[in-house]
Amino acid sequence: MANGGGNATGSGNSSSKKPHAVFIPFPLQGHITPLLKLAKLFHHRGFQITFVNAAFINRRLLKSSAAGALTSPSSSSVADFRFETIPDGLHFGDDEEITPQLMYFICEASRYNFVVPFRHLVSKLNHEDSAAAPVTCIVSDAHMAFPITVAQEIGVPSFLFWPNSACGFMSIKHHNLLKQRSLIPLKDELADTIVDWIPGLKDIRLKDVPFAEIDKYDFPMREMEEAYKASGIIFNTFDILEQDVLDAISAMFPHVYTIGPLQLLLNSTSDDGSIGSSLWEEESECLQWLNSMKPNSVVYISFGSVAVMEPQQLTEFAWGIVNSNQPFLWIIRPNLVMGEAAALPPELLEKIKGRGMIAKWCQQEQVLKHPSVGGFLTHCGWNSTLDSLCAEVPILCWPWLGDQCINRRYSCSHWGIGIEMNKDVKRDEVEKLVRNLMEGEQGKELKKKVMEWKKLAVEATSDGGSSFMNLEKLVNEVLG
Repeated sequence: MANGGGNATGSGNSSSKKPHAVFIPFPLQGHITPLLKLAKLFHHRGFQITFVNAAFINRRLLKSSAAGALTSPSSSSVADFRFETIPDGLHFGDDEEITPQLMYFICEASRYNFVVPFRHLVSKLNHEDSAAAPVTCIVSDAHMAFPITVAQEIGVPSFLFWPNSACGFMSIKHHNLLKQRSLIPLKDELADTIVDWIPGLKDIRLKDVPFAEIDKYDFPMREMEEAYKASGIIFNTFDILEQDVLDAISAMFPHVYTIGPLQLLLNSTSDDGSIGSSLWEEESECLQWLNSMKPNSVVYISFGSVAVMEPQQLTEFAWGIVNSNQPFLWIIRPNLVMGEAAALPPELLEKIKGRGMIAKWCQQEQVLKHPSVGGFLTHCGWNSTLDSLCAEVPILCWPWLGDQCINRRYSCSHWGIGIEMNKDVKRDEVEKLVRNLMEGEQGKELKKKVMEWKKLAVEATSDGGSSFMNLEKLVNEVLG
């Protein structure tokens, strides 16, 4: 494949002789984190890295603990790993939390505001920046199509990174067909209807299909229509976990690379965590509190970085968790509740004292790996699903949007690592399911199953495993 467009000045610089990969994530926490891990893996294999963030994301990084990695907007504490920023046309305040309403503007900005400044940045890297080698390839989040065009303009390969499950990819790919069959938007009476005609997917219900309730907005479905123009698609998964759907995707796209779980691959490198990606300050007190708890006794609760709920749902969750009598660590973001600050009733806060800990944000992977954590109440985002699998922690599933719904289905019905919870949150059900997860026979079976999947994930990411070899194949493809 092509090896870059333009010539960098300063050829005496050793960096100019290295292959140069430009990474650009979709500007949300759950997208930035896995793509940064992939960029680190490329860096470990000798690439110079430019990681491009939208301006409002860069401001958030500089305010959070991840700012330790950024000494200036265009540098990092690691050699040949730099950050760049492009204008985004978004007028968010530095302290403004991302809400579902703001997510719409982020999607629109990625479609219409990013391409011109990104094109200018790539041109600068190729022609004006003495510290940069010519760009060798562009790796972008698959929720954005414009980097493919920019890569074509300069004659380098472009790879799309899909940050969600392969199951999610295939179901979203068929969103338009579901609309044509009048199955979307989802009608309550059809929610449990089995969809058996999407290639590679088995035993999924209409309510498991991502964005089944949406018919008037085509994000990211429109972007996915451009995927065939890319040089390849990268998935943060491993073959045996999603074999059937990966086979179906490979029949549609000739170059598919399963490289996951990324964190397990990263564990075998010298990554010291000095380059972070958290948009919130991580509270180290969480780990200190866990140190005081008994092994496998704590249920960890987090609904990710963008999921929201009604005030009544928060209250029902809280009473159910407290009544379960299980120690808990609960991440409650300030914007977790729609339209208002997340707050628990005073009588609940009294009952929580000495029984649980509430924090705004934490180092999730470290928390899940802590020996005190025995269960995870989650929104089923793909990062959280893989985090729990890698930490051997079974899950209680309450999805909110997108591929979280199909992740729930596969976690509970196919992989055997989770328990499904009703969308209509009731404290009695929460209490019962939390106890079942932490103390019941079903929880023990889930624990056995997630340990089996962890073993298979380790095999896939070890030397000679499928994900390890796919990463080598991808690197060689770029260099070839």
